[in-house]
Amino acid sequence: MKKCIRCLLPEIVPDADIDASGVCAFCRHPEPLPAANAAKAAQRADLEATLQAARNTAGSAYDCIVPLSGGKDSLYLLHRLKVDHGLRVLAFTCDIDLPQVAWRNIRRALRRLDIDHVVWRPAHGFLTRLFRYLLCNQEARGAVYTVSYVYAPLFEGAAIRLAIEKGIPLVLAGYSPGQPEPERMQYEFNPALIRNEDWTPPHLAACGEFSVSDLVHFYNPLTLPPGTRFPRYLAPYHVWDYDQGEVIRRVTELGLVQRSHHASPIVSNYPINWLMMYSDLRHFGYNPYTPEFSALIREGKASLGYWKVMTPLVNFMIRNKLGMGREVKRSMEWLGLGEADLRITLPKGAYDPPMLRQPA
Repeated sequence: MKKCIRCLLPEIVPDADIDASGVCAFCRHPEPLPAANAAKAAQRADLEATLQAARNTAGSAYDCIVPLSGGKDSLYLLHRLKVDHGLRVLAFTCDIDLPQVAWRNIRRALRRLDIDHVVWRPAHGFLTRLFRYLLCNQEARGAVYTVSYVYAPLFEGAAIRLAIEKGIPLVLAGYSPGQPEPERMQYEFNPALIRNEDWTPPHLAACGEFSVSDLVHFYNPLTLPPGTRFPRYLAPYHVWDYDQGEVIRRVTELGLVQRSHHASPIVSNYPINWLMMYSDLRHFGYNPYTPEFSALIREGKASLGYWKVMTPLVNFMIRNKLGMGREVKRSMEWLGLGEADLRITLPKGAYDPPMLRQPA
């Protein structure tokens, strides 16, 4: 498959439009920098002022919550917030079958940094039924989009509920630039979405497959009493200087992971991700994370050489269920799925929560 020589974007990706010289449309027409830089400068100033103001929050044992997955970005965020900014950090993990390497990273980093930790494990039966239903009823953008953008509001909302319960003013997420998609969040979730919108994915509420006790897993501020104090939800890496390789180097150097290999997103991500990628490779012919990493390469935040080698290797493992790609088979067995069950049946936007319908 033809790929952009500058950012590795495959020609099959919508709007790639690779020309005769091998360069994609996104590399030929980069986003104008002045406006973007001005917005980022304002956001950076806001972030620094917000972190300063949050220090030693009155009436709370903590200044911020960090959703902690065991990946490099959330690990390094813990360090920066506690050590560089002097904040009292509470780590929060939503456990949906994290890989052992992620748990080792989590335990190691929490010991090193001496940080408190809360783990939330949604009922196994609920998660099994949820993921099975989503993979059997994907929306038009495929498995990664469908599952990620139902699961993300689940754990984001849980972090918000925890912040409200403990009087913590900030939730600070380790989303790298480009995560999540810009229409969901650019630096901050719109406060109106945290205060005024039910985050339950609309199709799940309407399909009849999930009970009221299932849907209560999703955050809904409309059920909260008047006078509730809501946190802000920010993504510091959206405004801080970011380089994927540098983050891996730093978490290794700081001893937050045992070795640099453990900081790789390839080994520390959720095992079900391999099944999601498998489904999308079958339906679309390219890895759904490729556009995200291509964007980081274009912005100088990820290594072209690294992903030039790793992308075809990862795709080979997924397609052939070899190496880490064996997680495809394991997840299919867990969910009771066959190849024919991985179906796209719904239109684009069927699961979109309010933060997609009403971007900040």
